[in-house]
Amino acid sequence: MGSNVTSAGRPARAVSVLATAILTALPLAVGLPAAQAAPAGPGAAAAAEPRVDLRVLVVSDGSDSTEAIASELRSQGIPYTTVDLTAPSRPVIDEAFLSDTVDGRPRAKFQGVVLPNDDPFGSAASTELAALKAYEATYKIPQVDAYTYARPAVGLRTPDDGGYAGVLDGFATRTTDAGKAGPFGYLKGQVPFEDADAQVSEAYGYIAQPVANPPAGATFTPYLDAAVPGSSARGSLVGEYAHDGRRELVVTFAQNRYQQQFRLLARGIVDWLTQGVHLGQSRNYFSVQVDDVFAPDARWDTANNCTPGDFDCAPGVPETTPIRMTEADAAYAAQWQRERNYRLDMVYNAGSGEEWKYEHGGVDALADRLLADKAEYRWVNHTWTHPFLGCVQDTSVVPWRCSKDLFGATRWVSRSEITSEIDKNHAWGVARGLDVDAAELVTGEHSGLKSLPQQPQDNPNLAPALAATGAKWVASDNSRESVQRAVGSALTVPRYPMNVFYNVGTAAEETDEYNWIYTSKADGGSGICETDPNSTCLPAPLPTSTGYASYIVPQETRTALGHALANDPRPHYIHQSNLAEGRIAYPVLDKVLADYRGFFADSTPVVNQRHRDIGREMQQRAAWQRALDAGSVTAYRIGDVVTITSPSGVAAPATMPDGTTTQLSDGTKEFGTRYAGRVSEWATAQSPGAVVTLKLPTTA
Repeated sequence: MGSNVTSAGRPARAVSVLATAILTALPLAVGLPAAQAAPAGPGAAAAAEPRVDLRVLVVSDGSDSTEAIASELRSQGIPYTTVDLTAPSRPVIDEAFLSDTVDGRPRAKFQGVVLPNDDPFGSAASTELAALKAYEATYKIPQVDAYTYARPAVGLRTPDDGGYAGVLDGFATRTTDAGKAGPFGYLKGQVPFEDADAQVSEAYGYIAQPVANPPAGATFTPYLDAAVPGSSARGSLVGEYAHDGRRELVVTFAQNRYQQQFRLLARGIVDWLTQGVHLGQSRNYFSVQVDDVFAPDARWDTANNCTPGDFDCAPGVPETTPIRMTEADAAYAAQWQRERNYRLDMVYNAGSGEEWKYEHGGVDALADRLLADKAEYRWVNHTWTHPFLGCVQDTSVVPWRCSKDLFGATRWVSRSEITSEIDKNHAWGVARGLDVDAAELVTGEHSGLKSLPQQPQDNPNLAPALAATGAKWVASDNSRESVQRAVGSALTVPRYPMNVFYNVGTAAEETDEYNWIYTSKADGGSGICETDPNSTCLPAPLPTSTGYASYIVPQETRTALGHALANDPRPHYIHQSNLAEGRIAYPVLDKVLADYRGFFADSTPVVNQRHRDIGREMQQRAAWQRALDAGSVTAYRIGDVVTITSPSGVAAPATMPDGTTTQLSDGTKEFGTRYAGRVSEWATAQSPGAVVTLKLPTTA
């Protein structure tokens, strides 16, 4: 698999602009005919149907736009090879690099080509550019120009000829009828360009109209367009230029992998590039787990800027009133789910609920309501009473530290205590008919797993306890550990913490704590944002009366929706306190779902998986990526037949046109499940060492 950018963090704010006009255009091909004799040309024999390997060539200059497409390929699990134009020892792109002959059959080594622009080699006379053009024309290989200047060489008028050049922040673009009938059919139409910060230019590009008199046989088809400022005309931002026997996807705006507009368009760009036939698959995931159900949560002290009961307050700070859902909150949660056609995962602490019930006269209307509506939710074990399951904490200091024995060794919570906490909670749920699976587990505060800086290793008693209780998928905090890993026989499931805090019940409390974390000391905050390299400070404290709705909700929506659009199955988690009192989680969840459903057609629903399925998805992806990195995957298309070989025991993700079938030893079966206008699945061979053979529909 080729190199690609893996840096995480905040979206890049400033996007570079091409400094010079580019001289010639490269075209692109969309559909390889199902049954077609190979045309005469470089490396091809006219008598044989060519073999086209399911691998993409990415020619990169290191620009954000090219790397964004490469990151999408990697995310989906699509094999690609990178040629770094800045590397002195890079291979030369010539006929031998692009094609050869296998078993007497001409082979195209790449099913699609991604270039930084239409002429990245700096000269229209480049032999490498000539080799690419000949290769693409011979084998009908599509080409994407990741970001190019609008001009006649790519089928467009220049921006000063009835178009626009400049900042695109906040522009309302839309997919055209051709775009919706083609690669962007999974979108409803609107593709707004983000304007996350009014003080920073985030996107730059060119809106241009197709040339009035294209060369003979050439056509330009806009797929994404926008109104030209100051005019009634509309111009292209993404379009297909067909000419000289080739087809080229012309993108005339700069983009990076984090921007919402790219995330909305990325699926279609890849689908167009691969003609809808490729390894890998993609879904838009959004799962929300609600921790501490049945248990009360501690409350933020707005006067002392700490949370009494959670070891971060100085001695003598009085306890605050805990936050716990009511019967009415539970009824609202069930009704909210029904109205949104969405299901939450209730991550529960039954022992804490039993303690509450005992302390309140044996009555718990909340538990009664949740249990009455139990079938409305998915349920996940969160241990009996939510204890810390790592080292034995010494809370006599702030922050806490791990206790030591007389010999200086770390004291650990025992295996028996961990096992008891898991087993008792699971048994309680089973006895009450909850949809709970012993394989799924979320420990309190993700404890038991390593927790820096105080606890740099897992509790050695955790893995044996997980094995003894049958726990196979244990939650971890994605902000600490973003990669799935083994804990004995179990695997972690990294979860995204939402910035809707566990220790607040109202919007004012949330905003107060947010200000404490994200404002400078000079503005009355903690100053953490000034010392943490992964954080930034607010320019001024948010008003506690309006800051949640005006700032925090849009910020959290943008973050969560960005995860959903990035083919990322990791779940998000909040706490039961966020469904209580002010019910402050709902504005964020509502906006995520509403924005999503406003963008996507019904063929592309949000995928809401439960804990174990997310874990399996991540496990399969990791195995697939290892196979790609090891070069042990082979996949190619000959006419309307696709052949895939992967290591024994490694399922191969594949995306194909609707109507594709899988060849079985005794017949065929329909391939994949439908999503976004295609079908896809994790395909496995019928026997170890066998290949997966797919038959494409004749129209593909």
